[in-house]
Amino acid sequence: MQYKSKLGLLETEKAIKFVKDEFEKELAKALNLTRVSAPLFVEPSTGLNDNLNGVERAVRFDILTLKKDVEIVQSLAKWKRNALAKYGFQHGSGLYTDMNAIRRDETLDALHSVYVDQWDWEKIISRDERKFSYLKKTVKSVYKAIKKTAAKVGAKYPEVLTELPNDITFISTKALEKEYPELSRKERENAAAKKYGAIFVYQIGWDLKDGAPHDGRAADYDDWKLNGDIVLWYDVLGLAFEVSSMGIRVDENSLVRQLKKRKENFKLENPYCRDILAGKLPLTIGGGIGQSRLCMFLLKKAHIGEVQASIWADEDVKKYEEQGINLL
Repeated sequence: MQYKSKLGLLETEKAIKFVKDEFEKELAKALNLTRVSAPLFVEPSTGLNDNLNGVERAVRFDILTLKKDVEIVQSLAKWKRNALAKYGFQHGSGLYTDMNAIRRDETLDALHSVYVDQWDWEKIISRDERKFSYLKKTVKSVYKAIKKTAAKVGAKYPEVLTELPNDITFISTKALEKEYPELSRKERENAAAKKYGAIFVYQIGWDLKDGAPHDGRAADYDDWKLNGDIVLWYDVLGLAFEVSSMGIRVDENSLVRQLKKRKENFKLENPYCRDILAGKLPLTIGGGIGQSRLCMFLLKKAHIGEVQASIWADEDVKKYEEQGINLL
């Protein structure tokens, strides 16, 4: 394809900051969140690092003075819940933070980078709020924050004006399987996102009729019956574009069920899982929203490397330059 960015390099850098500043404000206001500092690395023994699909290798290094190994976080899904308890947050309030991660096993393409940056957020809920209606209400709040940010970006940079549907459509993984049985998982999301413009694909983790889950999810943080992804249709690349993964977190019952399903019962012995079983951690809802992903979407870029500085194969850099894509 021959592509030309609607914003120059310097203008893009200014626009990236504008997107991030505006969305942070909208998200914090929508969900009653306070910004906190977060770690770049944690001790493996705490159980706080996210093992994602269970196969991705965390980046590990030793600290000379402490004589122990630590791992670069892969996400802060578990750390946030621990922090809510430690900092004394109350019901209906929560935190958000900048999460920076290195995912060494990521398959690199226009949407995926070794470097991951996102807004991680977490909020305390009651046991009565652990239901789909509350998840749905929260998804709508996050989507509204995205729409408000898109409007502000469009007003400041008319050349990248983004029009999103007024409402986000909710569709379960089982409904996708039923409607598009012959399509792959990704093709199902493409079809639904193109049809509706903005969708929330929910209930990710448990097996579908064909014996496999819609997508991978760690067994020890999202409740697989109460989670999902915000996916938008992206005209620039002609595909479904995931900007957020979120969900109501496991309680003591769903934690045991899901770890048993994955044959990962050994995790029940780590401090994080023990605290959930003992009721020491609050019940929460939370998620992550890709910073580079959102900037890429709202600034109409063809590659995530246009909104973040990362590492790419030399041959790919040359190929992208020939296509008019200038990586940072």
